Amino acid sequence: MKTMKAKPFVKWVGGKTQLIEQLETLLPADFDQWENVTYIEPFVGGGAMLFYMLQQHSNIKSAIINDINQDLTTCYKVVRDTPSALVESLKEIQNEYYALRTEETRKEYFLRMRDEFNTKSLDPIRNTTLFFFLNRTCFNGLFRVNKSGLFNVPFGKYETPMICDPNSVYADSELLQNVEILTGDYQQTLPFAKGNTLFYFDPPYRPLSNTSSFNDYSKEPFNDLAQRRLKDFCDKVQKAGYKFMLSNSDCKDMFFDDLYLQYIIDRVWAARSVNANPNKRGKLQEILVHNYSETKLKHAI
Repeated sequence: MKTMKAKPFVKWVGGKTQLIEQLETLLPADFDQWENVTYIEPFVGGGAMLFYMLQQHSNIKSAIINDINQDLTTCYKVVRDTPSALVESLKEIQNEYYALRTEETRKEYFLRMRDEFNTKSLDPIRNTTLFFFLNRTCFNGLFRVNKSGLFNVPFGKYETPMICDPNSVYADSELLQNVEILTGDYQQTLPFAKGNTLFYFDPPYRPLSNTSSFNDYSKEPFNDLAQRRLKDFCDKVQKAGYKFMLSNSDCKDMFFDDLYLQYIIDRVWAARSVNANPNKRGKLQEILVHNYSETKLKHAI
């Protein structure tokens, strides 16, 4: 395995860092023999899979990422296009935060920055700076918005979090140079597919129970109707002749087993650390749907 130097620059609920090795084994068996690969992530989120794939698989010659969260896609563009300006801005806000000596003053500063971020009237550098800052200093590193689209995660009480990591910013910028970054509905990604294309879908997960839902990355809901719409899009990808893999929760009501009946469903184990109740954190099964029968894992057996 190659040495990884670029890494996700935001903490994201449902991030795939701890699932990477399992996902690698469920890639198409002959993926490493594909030439001039196009890799597409319609729900990029924190980008753990993106950063891994681009560094691990040199046959990926073009990548397209998309997300409905404009603040997030602005981050990707700023990191890609203006890393030096971002680093300087992050250094400034980090120095200001570190200079605060009490939890009360840090909390007041956090709330001021959150209010500024929620004005939705900032230039890309400042917007991304505050996105990084809030991600590092809010409770548990969550990103959550209310129905008005405003960031509403409370203060996290961290004294000296790493807000500015220049090496990571520059490494990420270099990796993103040939990545097309889209904002909006995931269906706009299909026209970018060509030749040997792999889609990886990591949509907002269907909740395991009425109280476990966490898909508030944007103000638009991702309900069962949205899950069915996504399945219809997977059918379009299949009809167009491209390969896809899709992650989601392993709902015990067989919702996904029925929905993706025509495809292959594998199950993987994921650690869940974001839950108000510590007793409900731990390993849970997730599903991985794909439209090809031969995986690296099956080929190796």
